Amino acid sequence: MRQAGHSGDAEEVHQNTDRKTNLSVFVDTRTATANPEAKVLSAFKRDTHTSKVYLAGGEYLSEEGQTFVLPLVGKIKRQLSADPTLCAEIPSCLGLTEFTRRATEVALGKTSPAIVENRVLGVQTVGLTGAVRLGAELLRHWYNVSDAWCGTVYLSSPCDDSLPGIFQAVGIQDIRRYRYWDTEQRGICLEKLLEDLERAPEQSVVVLSASAHCPTGADPSQKDWGRITQLMLRRRLFPFILLPAQGLCCGDQERDAWPVQYCVSLGMELLCAQAFSHCFGLYDEAVGHLVCVLKQNSVLLAVQSQAEKMVRALWAQPSLGGARVVATVLGNPAHLAEWREGVKRIVERCMLTRERLRERLRLLGSPGSWDHLTHQGGLYCCTGLSVQQVEFLSKRRHVYLLPNGCLNISTINSRNLDYTAESIHQALTSPL
Repeated sequence: MRQAGHSGDAEEVHQNTDRKTNLSVFVDTRTATANPEAKVLSAFKRDTHTSKVYLAGGEYLSEEGQTFVLPLVGKIKRQLSADPTLCAEIPSCLGLTEFTRRATEVALGKTSPAIVENRVLGVQTVGLTGAVRLGAELLRHWYNVSDAWCGTVYLSSPCDDSLPGIFQAVGIQDIRRYRYWDTEQRGICLEKLLEDLERAPEQSVVVLSASAHCPTGADPSQKDWGRITQLMLRRRLFPFILLPAQGLCCGDQERDAWPVQYCVSLGMELLCAQAFSHCFGLYDEAVGHLVCVLKQNSVLLAVQSQAEKMVRALWAQPSLGGARVVATVLGNPAHLAEWREGVKRIVERCMLTRERLRERLRLLGSPGSWDHLTHQGGLYCCTGLSVQQVEFLSKRRHVYLLPNGCLNISTINSRNLDYTAESIHQALTSPL
């Protein structure tokens, strides 16, 4: 009897083992929460209404509603692909040397004291996300390692939805927000921003946008930057500046990078994450760059060695294709002039669209002032609409924008402008 019982126990254990081995090791994996833009896009795709409008995309779209690539960029891509002297090679983990040099110069200016004194490190990255991630890794492991850095990082409210996750991925958990956008006033709440940073622990990292703030499109004035930087110097706060679309805010790459160059002129150490997807139309290339401005040249090689080590663990080496395009444009005066002209036309179209939308809303008698639309710059625009009004737009008018009321201004064109304006007017005047 004992043997029979033992045999039954063994069979049950064997069956349980079989059931376990047939299950995936990922069986308990939870579905990640979709980011707001993904949710909006999914809802838009399910919508079968013929007049539906999607205003929440991240790319610059032409008047025809297509992802736009500057003709110059397309021409250079073709020339590079036909160049027999370019061969497949494993690039340096820091990226294409000519690209990192040009990208650093376009952010800091060729005559920057940091460049002249050789205390700048430039690293090619996989898009803006890669630049922020590498910067976060450097901060997490080497920012004032001799002191007990508390790891506090301040992000604007609102900010790009991916930013908190990037810092959390490197083990930085103390992520706080500073107030940036005033929904009622429909502009930057500078005094509240300064109040929040005044209370920040010393050595906190503050993530700032140099121009074309995502997702509001609202940027501090140069006078405002003066107040922000003076507070940061006094409180010993470290700037991590984002430069995601240089040139697409003002139509002038130097004006868009002015906050970065101003901080360097004050002697501040900083990190600057750049991206070239928007301003070059290289959405399929993920061309990014991280600039590390140091206080002294003596630590440059040590920081470089740590960056190389981190890059080898993250992506080994970046792609060369898009970097070659950017380096070719920035290094050739004729190409550079043509590229600047193309970028200027994009900015002019975006500003004209802002003006037309504001005028349509005025003529419809929409409540409130809409001047903030033309006070913002770049691709992104914060309308000031509430969550309920945004929901009204999607459910009743089939117009989709982000839950915080922000949209991509280039998605509005002559075919959907009137419908979009009428829909916003209805959201403002209809009972919700």
